[in-house]
Amino acid sequence: MRGKLLAICLSLAIAPSVIASPQSDSFATSADTIRETYESQLYTLPAFKEGHYGLRMFRQTLDPKYSAAVWSDMARVASRLNRFAAEVHTPEQILLYSEKRIAGYSDETDERSLRRYTVTKHQPEYLYLGVDLLGSMARANEYGLKHQQDEKLRHIIRRYDFAKYATDQDMIKAWAAQLANQVYWLKQLGEQDVVAPFIETFKKAYPDSQDKKLSKQQYGNKLYGMTHIIFADSEYYQRQVSETEHQWIYDYFRANIDTILLRAKEDVIAEVGISFLLAGLEDDPVVEKTRQAIQKSIDSEKGMIPSVTGDFDVAYGEHRNVLAIMLLDWQKVNNAPTFQGNPKVFSSLPYGLIPQ
Repeated sequence: MRGKLLAICLSLAIAPSVIASPQSDSFATSADTIRETYESQLYTLPAFKEGHYGLRMFRQTLDPKYSAAVWSDMARVASRLNRFAAEVHTPEQILLYSEKRIAGYSDETDERSLRRYTVTKHQPEYLYLGVDLLGSMARANEYGLKHQQDEKLRHIIRRYDFAKYATDQDMIKAWAAQLANQVYWLKQLGEQDVVAPFIETFKKAYPDSQDKKLSKQQYGNKLYGMTHIIFADSEYYQRQVSETEHQWIYDYFRANIDTILLRAKEDVIAEVGISFLLAGLEDDPVVEKTRQAIQKSIDSEKGMIPSVTGDFDVAYGEHRNVLAIMLLDWQKVNNAPTFQGNPKVFSSLPYGLIPQ
């Protein structure tokens, strides 16, 4: 049969490689399957999930249909910054807020929560500063906005030396991806630059020679930290990164991709593939391997990738599934949406946010 097809192709002057359907079409179709599931229910998701999905899809496609989800994310950011500026800004207020946050981990028994509780209970302000305040200020900054009390919030950041958290190996073992984000956010905001010390400490916390001794959770934490260094450097899919600036990460992923596919969750596998796309390396074999693995994990009946325990909750699974869409049907990086570049998205600003 293939011989007949080849003969037909030759007679029509068509290259033999055209016989097979391009694999990229198959990947895009798989992405569409997940996209249909999520976009039919997008505005039933919690605000954070809705915004997480919509912002990523806007940055990939520039499609204005995601504007409402972006506005929802902007409103969430404004609400948090409004509260911090008005109610949680003195050292005592921050301590009380942080102690309530850390108490949420005290009853958990999984390895990740235990690590986070054990290391962070001694410096609970990290939950306020790194996890809540910095993330909200950086997102506003990406939109070309700032809080109307921006200087007040910056003074809060300046009270703390973030190197204390970023160069603590136990903190990295509990919060690798979060710290990767935060050191880049600090730099993005023009505040403290502890990116290099963080990366140096990260390498010491997770030497490659110790991989086999890591629990599944800790191996995943290491990989998450590495992918988030790439993601944060790209300002979350807004600009291409340099492979050479992160050569140690790309070399590691290439050398260990088969182990990653065996040991990592779908979220991490997708992030590894996207890391290469962010460096313009779409033809790298790692991308193909991750795409094939993610495609195989999609449940065609449910139209999404389930959790490792087989859960199909749409809200709970938003993170892994939006990453899968991006990996399977990558578009391009876009510096968007911004107040200056996409004014229609920002025609009505939530209270508290103003242009930079």
